Amino acid sequence: MRTVRSWFRDTTGGLPRTFWYLWTGTLINRLGSFVLVFLAIYLTQERGFSPTQAGLVLGLWGVGGAVGTTVGGTLTDRWGRRPTLLTAHLGAATMMLALGFARPLWAVATGALLLGMFAEAARPAFGAMMIDVVPVKDRLRAFSLNYWAINLGFACAAVLAGFAAQAGYLLLFVVDAATTVVTALIIFTRVKETRRVSAVPARAGGAAPVGALRTIATDRVFLGFVVLNLFAALVFLQHISMLPIAMGDSGLSPATFGSVIALNGVLIVVGQLFVPRLIRGRSRSHVLALASLVMGVGFGLTAFADAAWFYGLTVLIWTLGEMLNSPSNATLIAELSPDRLRGRYQGVFSLSWQIAGAVAPILGGLVRERAGNTELWLGCAAIGALMAVAHLVSGPARERRAAQLRPATQPVTPVTAVRQPAPQAAEAATTAEPVAAHSPS
Repeated sequence: MRTVRSWFRDTTGGLPRTFWYLWTGTLINRLGSFVLVFLAIYLTQERGFSPTQAGLVLGLWGVGGAVGTTVGGTLTDRWGRRPTLLTAHLGAATMMLALGFARPLWAVATGALLLGMFAEAARPAFGAMMIDVVPVKDRLRAFSLNYWAINLGFACAAVLAGFAAQAGYLLLFVVDAATTVVTALIIFTRVKETRRVSAVPARAGGAAPVGALRTIATDRVFLGFVVLNLFAALVFLQHISMLPIAMGDSGLSPATFGSVIALNGVLIVVGQLFVPRLIRGRSRSHVLALASLVMGVGFGLTAFADAAWFYGLTVLIWTLGEMLNSPSNATLIAELSPDRLRGRYQGVFSLSWQIAGAVAPILGGLVRERAGNTELWLGCAAIGALMAVAHLVSGPARERRAAQLRPATQPVTPVTAVRQPAPQAAEAATTAEPVAAHSPS
């Protein structure tokens, strides 16, 4: 018992109060994140759209997200973290209801576009705020705990949404909007602005930091990491768009899909908090390479799945890769983000998720219709293998850049591994995001 208490204290102790308010908001929001999980099923089975049309709608969600995360990153640095989060959440709740009442394809597509824009505008602000309030030595723990909350909510939401859909799909949109409003209220009443104005050099009138766009555009190490995350997201997001359609073709119900995909969240909830200790002392590049390979294998095996238990097995495998990827990915992206451009760097990184959100369902639908289901999932496996090699090759340059950006008060020893409980690292997303990241509702 003493060992358990010691582990719990080491995992959760000493984190700022603001972090826990953000953590609570994340959990509540994800408990109601019904819509994106079931949107492909809703569009094809309830609205009667074709897989290609469903992929187009999901793709427009991603396009809106790309706009939202770009604008959100700029507003995060110029306007502030708190007002950006509030505006994004309230806008997302409004558009969630509008999408639920939309009927023609053009209205559904427009609603998805605007919903994606508002929902994803919150990512850069949330990521920057997390980095602002959590000390460097505690960030790996903080991001692991936040990722744990995301997936606890996701696991519950996936199961509940499957049963709620049987009562009427409109209920999914209403509950999702309500939890988004609750999250906004928590931020409004409990979270203060965290942006340090002195850390953001500005011209007269509050203009942006000089050379912000040029700095990001010429940061090849950072952009290379963003590109790798883009390919990871193209694979990962197939579980939202093409996996439910594949399971439907196998004769499985929406409730079964909800239960199967909930395994993702359940496994993360059970094991994610132990991952930092598992990867302690290991090269981040090696961990990211292994994660890419495992995710590729999991999605690749979907090509041969024809029963609920088999689909569940594939979900468990690629979830293991996701669990390995998240801490190293999250902490590394924050180390690669200069303080004065933190919001913009978070926005550009989140942009990789939004581009994938736009491209993945369309590309997945086209490959599935023209080449076949098997080719789609085996292609995911091939991308995972190529990414593993790319992480091994590019890893040393990333660690050198992280060491250069580390504050002078921090040790300058090159970082080749994630350490716990005092890592030399920081966050992303998601999301992150996400990563995770699962996309926010």
